[in-house]
Amino acid sequence: MSRIPRPLRHLRLAAVALLVPVLAVVACSGPDPDQAAAPPSATGAAVNTSPEQNRVRADEVAAIAAKVPQAIRDRGTLVVGTTGSGNPPLSFRADDDRTVIGVEPDLAQLVADTLGLRLDLQPTSWENLFLGVESGQYDAGFSNITVTEERKDKYDFATYRVDTVSFEATNAGTVQRIEKPADISGLTIGVGSGTNQEQILVDWNAQNEKAGLAPATIQYYQNVGDYYLALDSGRLDAYFGPNPGVAYHVATGGKTKIVGSVNGGGGGVQADIAAMTKKDNGLVTALNEALNSVIANGKYAEVLGRWNLSNEALPTSAVNPPGLPRKAAS
Repeated sequence: MSRIPRPLRHLRLAAVALLVPVLAVVACSGPDPDQAAAPPSATGAAVNTSPEQNRVRADEVAAIAAKVPQAIRDRGTLVVGTTGSGNPPLSFRADDDRTVIGVEPDLAQLVADTLGLRLDLQPTSWENLFLGVESGQYDAGFSNITVTEERKDKYDFATYRVDTVSFEATNAGTVQRIEKPADISGLTIGVGSGTNQEQILVDWNAQNEKAGLAPATIQYYQNVGDYYLALDSGRLDAYFGPNPGVAYHVATGGKTKIVGSVNGGGGGVQADIAAMTKKDNGLVTALNEALNSVIANGKYAEVLGRWNLSNEALPTSAVNPPGLPRKAAS
């Protein structure tokens, strides 16, 4: 979820059924789902949602730590903003409803360790995350942030995960696989408004209509609980959302399965998730090298594995790669 702001098109396809008009953002987590302790996943690996996370830790690498801007080195802390009230397993509250846990805090911890800094994790809203990084309140943002060309005007990025979006269907349903536009023909699919997932569905519907196939009916939901109730009741054939949240729900719910995944870029430029810092503040090189260090030593893979996100691993971290294209003027 990945989520970035997208202006809604002036003309929606006739098949699109708008249930809840709400502007969402790509790569931003949604509201908290049920915070009850998670049961074992289908692979038998328990998902730890307790405050006692026993995070994977890394050793300081002096040569990389030396590249941290002096003001941050003198302070001794890496101040990281994150949206701590989002969907598991990204950045969310533990069972005590206070401690912020998830794959994003875990990766931020690895980076801070490698840089020889204490992690100062500060939960905030999605909007304040960007303002805080731009103002220097936060040294970096770790919050499922997708690299875009527009964001690169103000921020620098060091990538750490592939931005993947997935289709989720019930085990008892008829949907078995969604890989291409023709596979959604005639289905009813839930999605967040203004997201990359919505744009992919709209584009796929246009391709289907051009090919003489029936479009999918797109239904919009604001809250996590709402679309899962719709999926469970059969009002939706599938839900299309950010892979981390989908993978977590599949692992802990036991009633659904992933029936297909695509890159969040929708087949154009690869969409990647990245650590975000203020443009030209001198920190991005250290972030990038710290990420590549933990990728090389296996700590990165441990973190992704404990949150069932190994399929989103990147072989290397890159600085400011091509991002999602700028929005066309409406």
